[in-house]
Amino acid sequence: MSEEIDLRDYIRDVPDFPEPGILFRDVTPLLQTPLAFGAAIERLCEYVRSREPDVIVGIESRGFIFGTPIAAELGLPFVPVRKPGKLPAARMSVEYSLEYGTGQLDIHQDALQRGQRVVIVDDLLATGGTALGAAKLVEMIRGRVVGCCFLIELAALPGRERLEDYDVFAAVMYD
Repeated sequence: MSEEIDLRDYIRDVPDFPEPGILFRDVTPLLQTPLAFGAAIERLCEYVRSREPDVIVGIESRGFIFGTPIAAELGLPFVPVRKPGKLPAARMSVEYSLEYGTGQLDIHQDALQRGQRVVIVDDLLATGGTALGAAKLVEMIRGRVVGCCFLIELAALPGRERLEDYDVFAAVMYD
């Protein structure tokens, strides 16, 4: 069923957002279409299942949208990686770079047990800075990244190269 749906039909291009020169891939139409959203989750679950993770780690905020249904479908725990000031307990932090700036990510120090197999989920792979930051956080608290899973990959940007130490999957690829 999901093979028949072209997910690109549900991803809108928004030029010059969030700043001039950036072409934003908006997944809102996909989220508003249950059949397309279900197909996207099914495709992402297929990959995640193949990596045999113990935990799904989702990156704020759209990684939560895709990561939580994957975790629920596969019967796995979900761990959020958040922006600064959002986690209430002891946490680890890392600074990262992205397409149009820098940022910080946090994870609770006790979010994972040593050696747990983790798949990181986010909506988009562009320069790879955010996913690389999340991978470093997982490793800082002694987890093991066994995959990085994205709805969309922008192949013209160096994200996959920056994540060369990790297995990477994207359901939709744009040049």
